[in-house]
Amino acid sequence: MTWHPVAVHSPQQVVERVVVVVVAYDRRDLLLAGLDALAAQSRRPDLVVVVDNASSDGSPEAVQRWAQVHELPVDLVVLPRNTGGAGGFAAGLARAVHRHAADAVWLMDDDTVPRPEALEASLAAMRSTGSAVVASRVVWTDGREHPMNTPRERPGVSAAERAAARRAGCVPVRSASFVALLLDAAAVRQDGLPEAAFFLWNDDFEYTTRLLRHRRGVSCPASVVEHRTKVFGSTDADPGERFVLEVRNKLWTFTRSRPLGARDTVLYGGATVRRWARTLARSQRRDVLVEGLLSGLRQGLGRPEPTASVLRGLGEVSEDVRAVEAAAGRAVGSGSPIAGAESSSTGSSIAGEVPRFSVLLPVWAGDDVEQLRRAVASVTTDQHLRPDEVLVVRDGPVPADLQRALDALDALEGVRVHELPENVGLACALEEGLRHCTFDVVARMDADDVSLPDRFARQLPVIAAGADLVGAGLLEIGAHEDDVVGRRVPPTGAAEIARYARFHDPFNHPTVVYRRSAVAAAGGYRDLDLMEDYWLFARMIAAGARVENLPEPLVKYRVGASPDAGSYARRGGLRLFRSELRLQWHLRREGFTSPAQAARNVVVRGGYRFVPTRIRTVAYRALIARGTGR
Repeated sequence: MTWHPVAVHSPQQVVERVVVVVVAYDRRDLLLAGLDALAAQSRRPDLVVVVDNASSDGSPEAVQRWAQVHELPVDLVVLPRNTGGAGGFAAGLARAVHRHAADAVWLMDDDTVPRPEALEASLAAMRSTGSAVVASRVVWTDGREHPMNTPRERPGVSAAERAAARRAGCVPVRSASFVALLLDAAAVRQDGLPEAAFFLWNDDFEYTTRLLRHRRGVSCPASVVEHRTKVFGSTDADPGERFVLEVRNKLWTFTRSRPLGARDTVLYGGATVRRWARTLARSQRRDVLVEGLLSGLRQGLGRPEPTASVLRGLGEVSEDVRAVEAAAGRAVGSGSPIAGAESSSTGSSIAGEVPRFSVLLPVWAGDDVEQLRRAVASVTTDQHLRPDEVLVVRDGPVPADLQRALDALDALEGVRVHELPENVGLACALEEGLRHCTFDVVARMDADDVSLPDRFARQLPVIAAGADLVGAGLLEIGAHEDDVVGRRVPPTGAAEIARYARFHDPFNHPTVVYRRSAVAAAGGYRDLDLMEDYWLFARMIAAGARVENLPEPLVKYRVGASPDAGSYARRGGLRLFRSELRLQWHLRREGFTSPAQAARNVVVRGGYRFVPTRIRTVAYRALIARGTGR
């Protein structure tokens, strides 16, 4: 959604057209304070682009009201889904340089409030030093230098460049933060946009080092902004669950983008390792950081999806992104409608409106060959909306007949088999699979289940509308595919899903479709026997992921011909009781449940593990599978 309350001036009417890009997410009051400060600049910008990352606090409406009583032109872009800071700045930059013909773009976080002379000082520094990047001096609310946003001085800078910067009262830099950053639009057009796949963290480091590899950049002490973070802290503060993004994105920067050159890569790589060591040493949740480190290292071995692909399906925004990336010679993807897209159950066309997506299907030695073939067919040839790829992850060695089936699948168009040499368990296999999936949107599938033909045609439009995680109901099947023995109806609506999650897993894992970036933002899958999905979904909800369930069954889930030997049998016993205790300990420690809720869950859910299987089956179907459990 875009909104233009004031007509945009023709670029021919101005000599130096400055567009501000502010990326906003659920910080309405700080955003309005920043807009007030922009309107009070001694050199006012020509236009402000506000990119709202699907805020839920009324930010878009507040910006509309603000624009109606101020003379500063505003272009409000409301994204249907949260693309993270990286996606928001990429979208805003594309809009500024492509649609609004900016000569310079001032990037700014929504919790940043510039002093009145900040923009004027940055423009003067850009002109006098010939710099493509000018970083403001960032202070906290009490005037102290903010350690989170200190630009990195350029190592080995020439005497001439240092002298030119000194004459302007500036310092040469090699990288800087997006908190308040003035960019030469010509450099953006030449080198393209930030990596939207980064989602959060290090997108500004990668982008500014890319722009400054062959250009000048300075920090300008005369351009002062306040970064009104809740606490005063530096980059080695404990990041908790998000450490995985710091690790993954740094690894991508050093090994994939490679904007630094050999010498700088060694310097900054060494500094990064030292900072990680300090962070780990000071953390009170070292196990969380270690898991994030390992997961980030695994994910960082893959390649980030192109920005134009990550920001696909956003209307005008996607058009702007593709135009800028294509002009810079960067990958933009095919841009064609998804193969096999037909229509949703409502009859409306969905071709071209839904994102490209992968199906992730793990296989291990205990899986049945015919059931695997049926599962793959159900997500490919049987689907009204077919995926762009199916990634089958072989979790360790398998019997010869199953290996032959995998080899045959690997030869099919659109299907890839990734083989792990050893059995690592479901959580690790899924993490490895996510790292190798081509697309940000990923649908889960098990090797013994069957997806109904309209599954993806029903779920992908919900993702396209902004959801990060979408599940569905399922049918339980016994001896064969048509032997329906039960039905599970999940909770619907974000509030009900969050309430339900304090006691039960609110999603049927084999039915979910999610954004890989949202999974990574919550810390990814972690090893927890038969409960890795519940733990992940709880963390995604706590991290602010937008969630939804479709109540109708879209997957047939095998529970086995006998309740004593199928999935219900696996839900009981000492092994599951231990997993239950670990899960409840983590949920309580992470603040997802209260002490009373945690105690209730240990007694009720833990006790359930020792109920005889047949009674447990009846109870589960009566209370949980019908969606009435409390």
